[in-house]
Amino acid sequence: MFVVGTAGHVDHGKSTLVQALTGIDPDRLLEEKTRGMTIELGFAWLKLPSGTEVSIVDVPGHERFIKNMLMGAGGVDVALLIVAADEGVMPQTREHLAILDLLGVRHGLVVMTKKDLVDQDWLDLVTLDVQETLEGTTLEDAEVVAVSAETGEGLDELIASLDRIISQLPPHKNAGNPRLPVDRSFTITGFGAVVTGTLADGSLKIGQEVELLPSGLRARIRSLQVHETSHEQVGAGTRLAVNLSGIDHSEIVRGDVVTSPGWLKPSTAFDATFRVIGDAPRAVRHNHRVTLFAGTREIPATIRVLEGEQIAPGSSGWVQVRTRERVAVVRGDSFVIRDTENTLGGGQVLQPNAPRRKRNDPETILRLETLASGSSEDVALNALKDIEPATAAQLAGATGSNLSEVEDAISTLETEGKVTRIGSGLTFISSTAGWEELTDMAAKTLADFHGSYPLRQGMPLQDFRGQLRLKSASFGAVLQSLTAKEKVTTDDATVRLPAHRPVLTPAQEAAAADYSKLLAVDRFSPSTEQPVDIELLLFLVERGDVVRISDDVVYLADAYEDMESRILDSGAGGREITITTVRDMFGTSRKYTLAVLEHMDSKGLTRRVGDSRFVR
Repeated sequence: MFVVGTAGHVDHGKSTLVQALTGIDPDRLLEEKTRGMTIELGFAWLKLPSGTEVSIVDVPGHERFIKNMLMGAGGVDVALLIVAADEGVMPQTREHLAILDLLGVRHGLVVMTKKDLVDQDWLDLVTLDVQETLEGTTLEDAEVVAVSAETGEGLDELIASLDRIISQLPPHKNAGNPRLPVDRSFTITGFGAVVTGTLADGSLKIGQEVELLPSGLRARIRSLQVHETSHEQVGAGTRLAVNLSGIDHSEIVRGDVVTSPGWLKPSTAFDATFRVIGDAPRAVRHNHRVTLFAGTREIPATIRVLEGEQIAPGSSGWVQVRTRERVAVVRGDSFVIRDTENTLGGGQVLQPNAPRRKRNDPETILRLETLASGSSEDVALNALKDIEPATAAQLAGATGSNLSEVEDAISTLETEGKVTRIGSGLTFISSTAGWEELTDMAAKTLADFHGSYPLRQGMPLQDFRGQLRLKSASFGAVLQSLTAKEKVTTDDATVRLPAHRPVLTPAQEAAAADYSKLLAVDRFSPSTEQPVDIELLLFLVERGDVVRISDDVVYLADAYEDMESRILDSGAGGREITITTVRDMFGTSRKYTLAVLEHMDSKGLTRRVGDSRFVR
């Protein structure tokens, strides 16, 4: 199924034409009927002579409602640019045409309405003006059809032309994940939340679980309707209504995207190509604050110009769009930006969830050029470099591609030796160059640590992760691969280079022996003097010579093990363990007793209840 959208200046007869073609009045608001102008989006449908059904989206023409026009223009397959024969090309005619051009709408007709109000000579002049206006746009070869909605003249010819264009369009692909940008949300008594929109990709079916983005709320499809007819499943390119269960319509807003769960990560920054329209009143400057229109969403944004300081009217450039709110976009999506009163330009998304880019940087520009013109493998590899190591699902989210495309690209890149899989399950991927860099960084990090702390068995795992700037899940995979390739050795808490072996000097061995003798003088109430430096003490702890249970209390390992065993025996069978009984058991003081009991609490061997302890 295909979607036809109207465009054009206010009062040029868009809604009247739609009603004449379909018998459906697209103006659904009382205010629209009272004022005689379209304010909100209107919807109708038409069965063509060939038997093909098309949806029609009627957009407002008044400049004050241009944002509603933008929300309706997305997802349009064929545009009907409406020009009143008695007025000709007007400001909103040009602005709507510019928007259709920015959105890449390449199929359409120019419909000259109100033909009955002018003579043929005037009609010929207006037609010539329209054709000149179309030059250089995606609709420059569009046929011009003159009609009168009042008399019906030309309507049959218009329908035939529309049928011919529709018949030549390639079918929509149902591959990938579904995306339904919401343009209306309401409730029907007894049914609940209903949303409408044009399905951009994939398909939806009854019973399917869906996610609403950017909120992340989940719902389930109760029913689907197309042109007031129920369907079990609906494919891409279809305008439809979706009845959702498990969610209230007040939780859904225009601009939300209904999709399958878990694959699409909303962005607050994306790289893009950008073109400023020739009629723009001003250039787009670096850090220009604008309003972004993407799908059916309208949000504040800032344009970061990545090459130069501005993009002049009629020129193109590379930008990064940064938004205050999250927006669900994918690679290839078109968008439009406006300032307070004017459409300035638009472009296409190259990489969602993009990191902050260096401006006027040759490497940045080269990467953007690759993203714009490269293969799916080039796109995946460039995106991977920003988030590696990453899973295929994370890479799909970063590129806005579907998972199967990303997995195919990864397989190709792996065959070419450009990426490597890491982790025991090989679920994480890194570019080959990135993995080599990470391996080198790991080795240098540990070498520096061993140089600074030669007596320590290894670097704490969490400190190592922090130095490598990795998230927990990817760090686990990196550590598994580094260990498997014998680049590092790990235990439960530390990591080290395989060749690292802490060795005491003769002087340190003598100091350690003297310290052990000091602790042995009173095994259960050892001296709190620490005549050895902290590094030597930590070495003795790691080697298992001593147990450090607080900052100043250290026991010989065998003494502590004896105390721990006897305390646990005393609490067997649920018996109470008190400070007094432990103190008397070892003939020690309250200070040592409390330190030992608190240490056992921290190990999870005992639990404190008031002033007593019980074995766990």
